[in-house]
Amino acid sequence: MGTAWLFLIPGVALFATFVLGPLIFSFRISFYDWNIINSGDSIWVGLENYARALGDPIFRRAVLNTAAYALVTVPAQIALGLGVAVLLNQAIRGKSLFRVLYYLPVITPWVIVSLIFEFIFIGQGGLANYFLKDVLHVTDQNIRWLADPILTFVPIFLLGIWKGVGWTAIIALAGLQAIPRELHEASSVDGASPWARFRYITLPLMRPTLVFLTVVLTIGGFNAYISNLLITNGGDPLDKTHFILTLMYEATFTRLDFGYGAAISYLLMFFVLVMSIFQIQLLRRRVEL
Repeated sequence: MGTAWLFLIPGVALFATFVLGPLIFSFRISFYDWNIINSGDSIWVGLENYARALGDPIFRRAVLNTAAYALVTVPAQIALGLGVAVLLNQAIRGKSLFRVLYYLPVITPWVIVSLIFEFIFIGQGGLANYFLKDVLHVTDQNIRWLADPILTFVPIFLLGIWKGVGWTAIIALAGLQAIPRELHEASSVDGASPWARFRYITLPLMRPTLVFLTVVLTIGGFNAYISNLLITNGGDPLDKTHFILTLMYEATFTRLDFGYGAAISYLLMFFVLVMSIFQIQLLRRRVEL
């Protein structure tokens, strides 16, 4: 037992110092009008920062924007990732190469691809407007993607989907390969079509994997930050495109309102915790064929 603790203590010490300690300290800050210059002059405000956030129309808009991002990107990533995984699970040549190609977006830095997508959807001279206007002739004038509080989310949503498909496909592929081949072979002998085998065998047995993907991708969706910060400059236009984390960053490091920023972060944690518990309950259901 003593030897085990010798190996555990360094990791526990690092976790307590750099994760648990800041979490507890920021939770304390959320109940204060925090004075960054002299913490002793900070004023206790209780739940005022939380009530202020819940009553702030900008915060409510940020919650809706973040929820919309998760509702669009998570199902799209799962559907496309599962489709890619099914294709990669076939006996095709160059399977390893395709896995690498699909996974490349995952390891590409967010900053770089966010700036590339911003350039693609820029109002004047962007690649998206070039194809829509000059090649496909869908529109007669350039679309101001980044100036509209709704259209701004088109590149952000597309970027989120593009970045997540490869990772989702790898996890889904692992789930597919865990399904016994005998089930598919027996159903094929009985005359089941490929779609019937996918619907009645693959999908039910993939449910734990799909729920895991849903939980993890939803948490990631609610923690979206870099793409929104770079493409919208943190809420432009008129603070209508904020995500929860960009609003938290602005409150904390631009306005130096540390108490309010900490309260926003813990409200986000509460939202994610509630959704994760609800989704994980689905894992406890037995799989029946």
